[in-house]
Order: sequence, then structure tokens, then C-alpha cells
Amino acid sequence: MYRKVLKELEKWKKSKDRKPLILSGARQVGKTWLLQHFGEENYSSVVYINMEDTPGMEEVFAPDLDVERILRAIENIKNVRIIPGETLLIFDEIQAVPRALSSLKYFCENAPEYHVAVAGSLLGVALHSGTSFPVGKVDSVDVLPMDFYEFLKAIGEDGYAKVISGEGVSLDESPVFHEKLTDYLRAYMVVGGMPEAVDNYRRGENFAKIREIQAQIIDAYELDFSKHAPNADTPKIREIYDVAPTFLSRENKKFVFNAIRESARAREYDSALLWMEDAGLVSRVERVNAVKIPLKAYASRNIFKLFFSDIGLLGAKAQIPPQTIMDSGVLFEEYKGAFAEQFVFQELRARKTPTYYYSNDDSKGEIDFLIQDEDQIVPVEVKSGKNLASVSLNNFVSKWDIPRGVKVSILPYKKNDKIDNFPLYLVSRI
Repeated sequence: MYRKVLKELEKWKKSKDRKPLILSGARQVGKTWLLQHFGEENYSSVVYINMEDTPGMEEVFAPDLDVERILRAIENIKNVRIIPGETLLIFDEIQAVPRALSSLKYFCENAPEYHVAVAGSLLGVALHSGTSFPVGKVDSVDVLPMDFYEFLKAIGEDGYAKVISGEGVSLDESPVFHEKLTDYLRAYMVVGGMPEAVDNYRRGENFAKIREIQAQIIDAYELDFSKHAPNADTPKIREIYDVAPTFLSRENKKFVFNAIRESARAREYDSALLWMEDAGLVSRVERVNAVKIPLKAYASRNIFKLFFSDIGLLGAKAQIPPQTIMDSGVLFEEYKGAFAEQFVFQELRARKTPTYYYSNDDSKGEIDFLIQDEDQIVPVEVKSGKNLASVSLNNFVSKWDIPRGVKVSILPYKKNDKIDNFPLYLVSRI
């Protein structure tokens, strides 16, 4: 399947300043497949080692971190040759052997001619739990669930993928494709971007099967809570994961801990929430109360919205029937924009653009997302129902002297005086 991140991997291979590569991201977003596929397409040979199930790996790294000795040991174990520049050496589930992660520093310093790429489940968690990290000695690429463009490419709709990417189709021409792209958008909201779910949809599986796959992924995540999270945090992680979908269905989507239980306080749940972020299960979008560059300087770590990693998993976790999402009109009248905002969040995150939201101290005049694009700030209001008035956005643009604002809705693209209407499926073109 087509993945944008493959271009980043190809760029890494050609870089003169290449360092060992770490692929990070949530479990089951396709990190292993990406590395193996990339290796097969770009190298003469691939040496793949799963650190969890390859006997003897701990012993290989235990004596010292001499790169030449480690390479010879791996060649003996795998009965292969590792050739500089021609072989891609992959360490998967690298968190299982912490000294292997530490060895990347010495691959960088003493053997840069070797091409080494690593991945691991819960790697972010392992790094924050004290595992030695080779700061400044590695390159990093974050792998996210497939976005809407990748979904369209995966199911063979290259033409519609070009529409949402702008390849030869102007924004003014895009309304011609509105109806069909809206249908595909609804399908994506059910299927989401987890590669296994997308691949099964591509092969013609029905939505019931897709929900089974998503349920299995959620079960795997929840098993990780018990196996890998600190014992004291495990019940709190479950509480946050269970309650998170309900906030996106509210008018005020700000996450508040006392909704878990009346006496809950942020300081009790800080470490649990950080674990979930490190595991790639959720992401927070922080509030700013001033609209100035850089937005990060005006963000509050303690006031935020909480989004799932994947819109398909959100639907499965909330137990929303696929047909409810597919029925025309129903989705955007119920659930108060939960799916619309989740989709916009994922598309913006895929662009790797700093994203926040705005509200006053009394939570009034809220703007759903603020995008910082170099020295410009773009406010984005997400309208999910039939009432498409933009009072808050109009007031915001006027108050903060913003050149242009964006309203995202179910309507086709239309350029207005100071506010442009973008359909949901064209969020990536804002």
C-alpha cells in the first residue's frame, strides 16, 4: 500500500548525514511492514531481526557495544553478510534489548557506512521509563495511521486522491467531485487509517469485519496497559481511555478529569495520560488564550482537548454502528461534531503543522483549531450540523486582525470575503 512516509525513508537513505533511523508510532500502524518493504525496494539485501523472538540477542549486546563485534555476531546467528550501503539492518521490537538501543550511538560514530533502522512497540514509553537514548545520534520518523489521501490510494481511487492533494485540480474545480468524495469520507470515518483495517476494506470485507479488526487492535492496546504500564497507572489509563470518546461528543470538548469521577484531579492522572501519549494512543491539542507567534508560548499544558490516534478506533471504542456513520445526514446532526473534529485533527497532524485551539478563560468564543504556518496563523472552525453560521469565527478574525479564516463543513468549497469554506475531505489543502 502507498505510504507517504516511504519518501522520508528514501530521503534518509540518500542523505550524506544519515544516522541510524528510529521509526516511532503506535502499535499496528505499519512500522514493521514499512521497514521491510522499504528495504526490499531499495537495498540488495535486508537483515531483519525481531529482538523479542530471536534467541541470543541480549547476549550479542551484553559484553560491550563494539559495532564490528556486534555485526559479526549477527552475521553468524543469521548466516548472512551485512554489506555497508547494500544491506538494510532492521532491529524490530528494539525496546526488548535496551543495550541495542544504546548501540545506535556507536553505529553513528564508528560505523556510519552501515544502514541501520529500528522500530518498536511502545518505544516512546520505553524511552521515558529510563532506557538510554542516543540523543543527537539518530534520525527519527513518526508513523501515523493512514490519512484520507493514503486511504484513497490504497483502495485504488488515485483520481480522487489527486483531487484532495491538488494534483491538477484547483479548489474552484473541486465541487464537481463533492458527492463521491463525501461518500468515501464516510467510509474512511468507519474504516480509519489502521493498515490492517484499510487492507481488509480494500479486499472487499464488510464493515462488520472491519469493526472486528478494530476491536482486536483495541484489545491489544488494553492488554498493553496491564503488561507494560506501571501498576499504579493501569486503572487510570483504562479510565481515561474509556471516557475520552465522550468528550468529543460534547459541545465543550475540553478534557476535564473530574468527569472520570467527581474527586479526580489532574495531578493524579498526569503520569497515566503521559503513558498513553507516549504509546501513541491519544494526543492532546492545547488551548491558547492569545493569538501571537509562536502559539506554543501561549499554550496551556493543563487545558486541552484529547483526540484518539485513529478515527476508526474512535468509532469502534464508542460502539457507533457503521451504518449510522454511512447514513447521509445522520453523522453530522448527532455526536455534536465528534467525528468531524477527529478527522480534522488527524489530517492536520498528518501535515506535521503545530496545531492548537483557542478560547477565552470562560471557554466562550472557542475556535476549534489554530494552525501556525511559519509566520501566519490560520483559524479553523469545524461545523458539523445544519447551522453553518460562523459568528465565533467572524468575531475572532476581526478581533485578532487575521487575514483569512477557514470554516470546515459538509458544503463544497467556496471562497468568501474573509472566510473560506472547505469541505471536510479537503482539510489537507487548507
